[in-house]
Amino acid sequence: MQKEDDVINQPIVLVLNRNWLAIDVRTPQQAFVHLATATAMALHIDGTSITPMRWEEWIALPVREGDRSVRTPRGLVRIPTVLVLARFNKVPRRRPRFGVRALWARDGGRCQYTGRHLKPGEGNIDHIVPVSRGGATSWENCVLSCREVNSRKADRLPAEAGLRLMRNPFVPRELPVLHYRNLSGVAPEARQFLGSAAV
Repeated sequence: MQKEDDVINQPIVLVLNRNWLAIDVRTPQQAFVHLATATAMALHIDGTSITPMRWEEWIALPVREGDRSVRTPRGLVRIPTVLVLARFNKVPRRRPRFGVRALWARDGGRCQYTGRHLKPGEGNIDHIVPVSRGGATSWENCVLSCREVNSRKADRLPAEAGLRLMRNPFVPRELPVLHYRNLSGVAPEARQFLGSAAV
């Protein structure tokens, strides 16, 4: 068992929509609120047996060896590893926020002028229409470029520098919110639901 302070505010509870598709990760504190207000049920996973349980049933469960738990005036209460929302059936989606990491992912870690695969630290953001000429810092005007090419291009348009883009920049598609979440704290028994995350 881990101490309450170690886990109560960590995102370790996998959340499924009512169709049992993984959509988010919440803290135990948030999970207990969902259970107590009957907006979700906890899944009691025991080997291959999976049983949805309401709050009253959940708090009556014994804490098993290896379970995470919190101390209450009534005694220890097991922290659920998986919640199923009662009424929500969508898969929330979100577009990645613009930044170096997201641009790196969109462009596949390749210089968009040479096609060379870049190692961390070898590339940076190039503004196709330079900022000095009114170019915006946006998905449509920025690409990943190797530092040498970006320095050579300077404050010129690609054609003026004798460069050609391998492909036009684009705004990445929206992805399920779960794609952006840190899933390292999710219990091994809950990972069976991650295949349904539609990532």
